[in-house]
Amino acid sequence: MYTTIFIVDSFGMDTMNKDCTVYKTMEYLSKKWTPLILLELYKGKSEKKRYSEIKKNMPEITPKVLSARLKELEKQGIITKKIDTTCFPIKCEYALTESGEDFIRIIKDIKTWALQWKIDNKLCENLDCKDCEL
Repeated sequence: MYTTIFIVDSFGMDTMNKDCTVYKTMEYLSKKWTPLILLELYKGKSEKKRYSEIKKNMPEITPKVLSARLKELEKQGIITKKIDTTCFPIKCEYALTESGEDFIRIIKDIKTWALQWKIDNKLCENLDCKDCEL
């Protein structure tokens, strides 16, 4: 009886190349809370939200993580941060950029997939995410 040994040059390499567009994009968009922060900025009537509004509507996220994610999203050009120093206290507002608004379409596609295959939520089926109060 013989044992065949295969030598694989790529043994131990990552399963995906780090230069891949999907890999690079998912590095920041797949972090915990990131899609939910984008959805929170999209929801409601106002196009801009202050840090305290976002935090109030996402009580489970820590202030440290929320600050870090907002900075990352701003750095990637997915959201904008506007600082108004003409008033006291200083007012800081966040809003989706055009690419951030375009990403909302992907979040809605995820919602559609989830409703079709995984989650039974009658309220969510007939409601646009912008009007959601969940």
